[in-house]
Amino acid sequence: MRVFVKAAGWASLTLMLCFSAVAQAEDVYLSVPDYLAEQYETVPSPSMLWLDEAQRKDAEALSGEDPGFRQRYWQADRKSSWVINVIGRDHPITLGISVKDGKLAALRVLIYRESRGWEVRHPFFTRQFDQATLDKGKLDRDIDNITGATLSVNALQRAAKLALWLDSQLPTE
Repeated sequence: MRVFVKAAGWASLTLMLCFSAVAQAEDVYLSVPDYLAEQYETVPSPSMLWLDEAQRKDAEALSGEDPGFRQRYWQADRKSSWVINVIGRDHPITLGISVKDGKLAALRVLIYRESRGWEVRHPFFTRQFDQATLDKGKLDRDIDNITGATLSVNALQRAAKLALWLDSQLPTE
């Protein structure tokens, strides 16, 4: 009897580990270099935007995201591109976001780590962000939700606002 209980315990543990690995899967849809190659004919060298404490607080008040003290970006032809991580429900979602002339030029889900809500990666959803701008600290348009993906939808909206704000902090070319 004792051997059976131990075997059953090991089997349960093995199943739980398998299911937790699936639940925390990482889906890579596009690498950062491939995203940048889509955005630029010749990919520019990365630059660094350094933020002071006041800027960090402004960014967090606007987007709910703390951008940290530095953000790497790529810039050419009046377009800036950012790789931003935002938390959906429990895990980071990695996004590539490009801004041109103060408007969103592209928003792509690069890596998705949540167990649900992955529908936000599809073009039918991300197209809603095309040419969006900031208007008094909010996106200038409503973004339709996806049932079961509310937290991921909210995360993408926060990241879009953050990218637009970061772009506004860059020195003019």
